[in-house]
Amino acid sequence: MSQKNFLGIPVDGEITRPDSRVRQRPLSDLEPMIRALLDDSTIVEFGWTQYTPYFNDGEPCVFRVNLPWFRTPDDPVLDPQLTYELTLGGGEHPTLGGRPDEWANGQYKGNPYVGPDEERYNRARLLSDAFDSGAFDDVLLEAFGDHAHITVRRSGITVDRYSHE
Repeated sequence: MSQKNFLGIPVDGEITRPDSRVRQRPLSDLEPMIRALLDDSTIVEFGWTQYTPYFNDGEPCVFRVNLPWFRTPDDPVLDPQLTYELTLGGGEHPTLGGRPDEWANGQYKGNPYVGPDEERYNRARLLSDAFDSGAFDDVLLEAFGDHAHITVRRSGITVDRYSHE
């Protein structure tokens, strides 16, 4: 057994590492996904909420970045509490189209894209999947804080306090 130390102080005993922690990725990995959406003139704005829940049915309350929402000129401007209606949850978006999720025999069945622009949908999906992975939680917490509703537009980013639960 190799000797361990912390700040030069010997440590005796077994150190248990969490196996459920998602390996975090740097902000530089997120930048191209954000820029691709900002460069798309059809995406008017997009954003997300991020927070640590106050209660989680007895489970640990852990900070989480939620699925991003996307607004095109054909989508309504929604109250921040309703922007979940413009996410890609379920594989579809009201105006970006999508690949509707379908489960068959306990497995995910990929469906073909239905909508106006598959490449645009794929750019939005890439950011959505990145957030859903949890791999950017630390950098987004550092950048925008806890209990936040973030809105990204070409003109700038707005961070509002997010009230939840």
